[in-house]
Amino acid sequence: MSRVVLVTGCSTGGIGFALCNEFARQGCKVYATSRKVETIGEFSYPTVQKLALDVTSDEAVESVVKHVATVEGKIDIVVNNAGFFSAGPLIDQTMEDIKANFDTNTFSILRMTRAAIPFMAERRSGIIVNIGSIVGEIATPWNGLYCASKAAVQSISDVLSMECKPFNISVLHIAPGGIQSNISANGASRFSLPENSLYSAFLPNILQRINASQALGSMPTDAFAKEVVATALRKNPPLYLSTGAHTTLFAILKWLPKTWVLWLMWRVYSKKIIN
Repeated sequence: MSRVVLVTGCSTGGIGFALCNEFARQGCKVYATSRKVETIGEFSYPTVQKLALDVTSDEAVESVVKHVATVEGKIDIVVNNAGFFSAGPLIDQTMEDIKANFDTNTFSILRMTRAAIPFMAERRSGIIVNIGSIVGEIATPWNGLYCASKAAVQSISDVLSMECKPFNISVLHIAPGGIQSNISANGASRFSLPENSLYSAFLPNILQRINASQALGSMPTDAFAKEVVATALRKNPPLYLSTGAHTTLFAILKWLPKTWVLWLMWRVYSKKIIN
């Protein structure tokens, strides 16, 4: 019997879309979701079904999860991929942006797992896949909300991995590095510095940071999807997978003194000003 997979944040051009295609290629029945179904393009496989899902809505999450579980009789894998980043200095972020960022990147995972885990626990089987980021482990300037929200995702994955053990539910935390996707373009479209910003002189550095994940050497989305799906479909998936551009560097940096690492990150993303 094919596995049933529910993926959030599946707009065309993102990693969620590529993950859906790859799960379907591996013979899974896939439910691709997005706030607006029209943002999801056509998939290569007929076993992918599109659903509207606003991950910031308790009612919408509960309704979609229940629908999939009722129609299919189970949910084998939930991929919490929905997210966005609000670029710019932390103190320039509006409270509206701050709440929206955490609501989509972090609180949505709690909503999805609260809704899905009871169905998995009933069958003593299931996998939760949470998409975090390497910047959730090592912060960078000019993208603080994203770093903070993804750091919270790391903690959520760690705790869930322990608390799901009694029900034979696995948790796989993905910490992507640079992956070719539309995230930078979407972030840039929402970015603007306030007229009275203390950081106006750093605008070139902020733009540099917005586009950093799409620089030369970023992993193609399809290659990322193949590695993640292959890992998720293993009989005993690991707790953690980090792949994409710069992941080796960040793995090394985690072992170095934090003061030095933060100095390095600041140096990289302020060099036009301090040189």
